[in-house]
Amino acid sequence: MNVPDPTPVRLTSFSHGGGCGCKIAPAVLRDILGRTAGALVPPQLLVGIETADDAAVYRLNDTQAIVATTDFFMPIVDDPFDFGAIAATNAISDVYAMGATPLFALALVGMPVQALPVDAIRAILAGGESVCAKAGIPIAGGHTIDCVEPIYGLVAIGLVDPRHVKRNAGARPGDRLVLGKPLGVGIYSAALKKGELDAAQYAAMLASTTQLNTPGIALGKLEGVHALTDVTGFGLLGHLHEICRGSNVGASVDFASVPLHPGTLELAARGVRTGASERNWAGYGADVDLANSLGDAQRALLTDPQTSGGLLVACAPETVADVLALFRAEHFERAAVIGTIEATAPRIRVA
Repeated sequence: MNVPDPTPVRLTSFSHGGGCGCKIAPAVLRDILGRTAGALVPPQLLVGIETADDAAVYRLNDTQAIVATTDFFMPIVDDPFDFGAIAATNAISDVYAMGATPLFALALVGMPVQALPVDAIRAILAGGESVCAKAGIPIAGGHTIDCVEPIYGLVAIGLVDPRHVKRNAGARPGDRLVLGKPLGVGIYSAALKKGELDAAQYAAMLASTTQLNTPGIALGKLEGVHALTDVTGFGLLGHLHEICRGSNVGASVDFASVPLHPGTLELAARGVRTGASERNWAGYGADVDLANSLGDAQRALLTDPQTSGGLLVACAPETVADVLALFRAEHFERAAVIGTIEATAPRIRVA
C-alpha cells in the first residue's frame, strides 16, 4: 500500500532536492571554504569552521558557552506538518551533537506564497513549533521570504559547559563507534517520490526523522566520549570521514552491524537512491576501502544522505555500555556498535 497524498499540492513537487540531500557535495564544500579568506577568530570562539563541526561554540565564562547553528532545506515529504517537524528536529540535532542543551530557536521560512496554500504554510510552521515544544524551547522569532521553492528550518541556540563540549575531532585509536539511528532516510525519500514507499516505511521514516537526539546532552558529560557528531547529508561514511580527518585517525566499519531502516537495502538494490549519494561517494570515496563482498546497494546505504539522522559516537571501549544505556533510556532501541577507530591515516575500511 502506498502512502496517500495528504494535500492537494505535493510539497516535493516544488523542490529540486529534499532534506539533507540538498547539501552541497563535501568535496565542493571543502573547496569553497578552503578558498574563503581568514576571518577574526577571538579566543572565546572554542569551535568554528576549522573541522566542519556541527555548530559554533562561544565561551561566555568558565562554566557557560553558547552553541549556535542553523539548518534549513526543501521538502523531503509532502505532508506540510511532517515537513516542518522533520526540518526542526534536524536543526536542533546539531545542538545535541555538541553535547549542549537547546535554549531557543529562530525560524527560517521561504515559501512560494502565490502557489502554496496559506493553510499548508501554517501547517509547516506548526510542525516546527510542535518539535520545539517537545525540546522545551520557544521559537523566539525568525525571518520569512517569498521564493520559488518551500524552505524551512531553524537557527538553534544552546548552552553547554565548555568542559563538556563534544566535537567531531578527538577520536582515539581503539575507540568504538556507536550509531544512534538506522540508515536509509534518503532512500525512503527517493522511494516516496517514485510512489514506491509503503505506509509502514513512511511511518518508520517519520518516527526516525522526528526523534530528537536528546542523548547528546548526557553523552557530552561522559569523559569516555571522545568525538560526537550527527549523521546527515554526507551519509555515514562522510561524517565518519570528517571525524577521521579531524582526529588524524582511520576507522573500520562492520556493515553487518550497521542498523538499516526496513526494506532500504532491497530498495537500493532496485536502484532507488538519491543523486546526493553518488555526489557523496565522489567527494570521499577515494579514502574508503569497501570489501569485495559489498556491492552498489550497500555503498548506497553507507553514502545515503540522512535527514535528521542519528548521533555517531567515538568512545573508549569501557564506555560503550554507558553510551548504549543512554541511548536505550531515550528510546533509541536500534543504537549499535558499528566499528572501531584505528591508528592509521584517515581512511575507512568497510567489511
